Amino acid sequence: MPDDGITIERIRERAYDVWHRNHRPDGFDLEFWLIAERELKAEATVATPAQGNGRDGPVGPEPT
Repeated sequence: MPDDGITIERIRERAYDVWHRNHRPDGFDLEFWLIAERELKAEATVATPAQGNGRDGPVGPEPT
């Protein structure tokens, strides 16, 4: 796993939150763990700026 700051502890905490948001059902440990992991990865992707042309703003052709 790349160093994206997603630790087992963060996944565990998020999985608990997901479990709680879903009214704490029994028997869905793995599903909530995977949801938590997916949410954290999505947040890390959004928080990481995309590789672009070194400027702020959209990547595209040079203005004319």
